[in-house]
Amino acid sequence: MATDELAQKLQRRLLLEESSPEPAPGGEEAAAGWASGPAGQEEEGRSSMLASADSELGAKLSRRQDINEGMAQPRQAKVFNPYTEFKEFSRRQIKDMEQMFRLYDSGKDGYIDLMELKLMMEKLGAPQTHLGLKNMIKEVDEDFDGKLSFREFLLIFHKAAAGELEEDSGLMTLAKLSEIDVSTEGVKGAKNFFEAKVQALSSASKFEAEIKAEQDERKREEEEKKHRRAAFRELKSAFSQ
Repeated sequence: MATDELAQKLQRRLLLEESSPEPAPGGEEAAAGWASGPAGQEEEGRSSMLASADSELGAKLSRRQDINEGMAQPRQAKVFNPYTEFKEFSRRQIKDMEQMFRLYDSGKDGYIDLMELKLMMEKLGAPQTHLGLKNMIKEVDEDFDGKLSFREFLLIFHKAAAGELEEDSGLMTLAKLSEIDVSTEGVKGAKNFFEAKVQALSSASKFEAEIKAEQDERKREEEEKKHRRAAFRELKSAFSQ
């Protein structure tokens, strides 16, 4: 992704250079007169754009060099809501993925690093080479820190559900062996607008039903705790008499 962006910056720099006009004929005085007119203002604008492009391109190249040398500082991860960003998954699916992520995040730092991913793939019965593990991380590593955040972990299942992973890739193997159903029933593939609306409403209703089920479950657990405490108090009172 960063490589594509860098290529776009280089292409933009090349186009700007190619669009620059030739020096005005007639020596320095003619050139000075040309520069003071509307065309000169346009040239100043181009020069400003070139300077801006040079600065931005230089920053990109510097960042890329730091990444290649292992000296890049990880960028601050944005706080995200998995339930709104990954709407193709149900709350239960996301919770299952989160449980799996925490299981293999043995360092409890909110990331799965190379060694933790190695252990995960071995536990799933699909060990990978060192290079294979690095390629797995690289495919979804948006901030180039060499490890997987929870969001990047969810991207694995997002790509698997969208058919964006190679069938024999390590990430597809992880998605298949995780025992998490990543099939989608969203609006993608709907035959027409009205069918898409029905599916969207159905998805929203399902989401609300899952929230209500979780709330009911918490209420039931609280009621059970109250009954247990009341029974304990009664038992304690009987022994104290």
